[in-house]
Amino acid sequence: MADRTIRKIVIVGGGTAGWMTAAPLAQRLGAGCEIVLVESPEIGTVGVGEATLPTIRYYNASLGLDPADFIRKTQATIKLGIEFKDWGHVGNRFFHGFGDFGPKIDKRSPHMHWLHLARADRNIPSYENWSMATLMARNNRFSPPADNASYSYAYQFDAGLYAAYLREYALKRGVQRIEATINEVELRADDGHIAAVKLNDGRRIDGDLFIDCSGFRGLLIEGALQAGYDDWSDQLPCNSALAVPCEKVPKLTPYTTSTAKAAGWQWRIPLQHRTGNGHVYSNAFTTDGEARRVLLEGLDGKPLDDPRQLRFVTGRRRKSWLKNCVAIGLSAGFVEPLESTSINLIENAVGMLIQYFPNRDFKPELAYEFNRYMGSRYESVRDFIIMHYKLTNRSDSEFWRYCANMKIPDSLQHQIELFRESGRVVIYDHEGFSEPSFVSMLLGLGVVPQSDDPFVAAIDRDRLQAHMARVRAGIIDAVSAMPDHTDYLNANACA
Repeated sequence: MADRTIRKIVIVGGGTAGWMTAAPLAQRLGAGCEIVLVESPEIGTVGVGEATLPTIRYYNASLGLDPADFIRKTQATIKLGIEFKDWGHVGNRFFHGFGDFGPKIDKRSPHMHWLHLARADRNIPSYENWSMATLMARNNRFSPPADNASYSYAYQFDAGLYAAYLREYALKRGVQRIEATINEVELRADDGHIAAVKLNDGRRIDGDLFIDCSGFRGLLIEGALQAGYDDWSDQLPCNSALAVPCEKVPKLTPYTTSTAKAAGWQWRIPLQHRTGNGHVYSNAFTTDGEARRVLLEGLDGKPLDDPRQLRFVTGRRRKSWLKNCVAIGLSAGFVEPLESTSINLIENAVGMLIQYFPNRDFKPELAYEFNRYMGSRYESVRDFIIMHYKLTNRSDSEFWRYCANMKIPDSLQHQIELFRESGRVVIYDHEGFSEPSFVSMLLGLGVVPQSDDPFVAAIDRDRLQAHMARVRAGIIDAVSAMPDHTDYLNANACA
């Protein structure tokens, strides 16, 4: 039987997606497969994916990266979750932390017991007081979790430095880097697969497998193969962003901040060397000039550059794997960075490519499963983000009135109504956001369940109150014993 092994991979595009793809492939395939990455010095990267989800730690660990070295090289800080300001209504403030709200009681989630107690006692502390991650964030504390801890954490880092860090890792393991611009994509006449890319310096780079990390334009997956794109703008109307760094502040907060504005929202991501900021908005409801003013007025330090303009269409490719091409990162789709999912979706795609890695026959069953999984992941993220906008009581701008009245997917509507009626959470994507994340957002945005779980209501109230008080006291004691976040970084990772 003829050898059909993939012998050459061509990755088009560098940046975070390109090098996050190259590094694990080089680690696993070794010298048996040639890997070439083509990136243009003339085409900048988006570079706003500075906040992540806890899964980034497992991606880094799979490469054998030392956490302290990673933090130093990428100017990283710890991320315990996201603080939301003015979402739902002006003046509202809540936290989406990475972790749960304590242990289950009689197999019922802790938030359901808190809801039961809160109906009888309006003076009971907020449900957030049972979230270890939230109390850590409020007090700027951090200590790595034990194996059975009730909280997790991610990182906030400089995406450009992270790409450079992984580039060095990949180059040491044999990846070839070519700096050039692609002028043409050559397709095979017999089956329409990609045969080669032709560079502006006259070189022709052939390959077996082509990975499109070319960003929004999707040079291979769309420009050459015309995979098609599902546009989600009706339900996620933001289509523009302005990004600008500013001077760092002395106290590094271990969380990202998202502040709702009249036509979108503004992010704040504290790094060791600077603070990342951006304003995501819809240019159908405001002007670029007004968005720039809102962004600059919301900074807590001197801007270090002029705001950089980005345009996007929220949605995804109908097929991320088509023929012998796999799109990863922005070339596969884009859901705005409200919950820091962009890098996580890269992790998912790289992991699935490794799991369903083809040979040169490119059996369609592999592509089908990759596309099924990634399609589900993108749609799950989409729905979670839509929820942030839909569940608003704001009527102070045309943008928020649109969001309150827009039609949403039936599956998301069911999730919201189930929680509103009973406090129960249904999870469709078990590799996506978990129950505590939905609870944080639904309660934070003002969805109050109308009834209690009968089994929760049957528990002796005094016994339940005593248990909840003990759990809360334990959280307070544990957080009080933790070091300051900045001190932790200085002592453990920034020497």
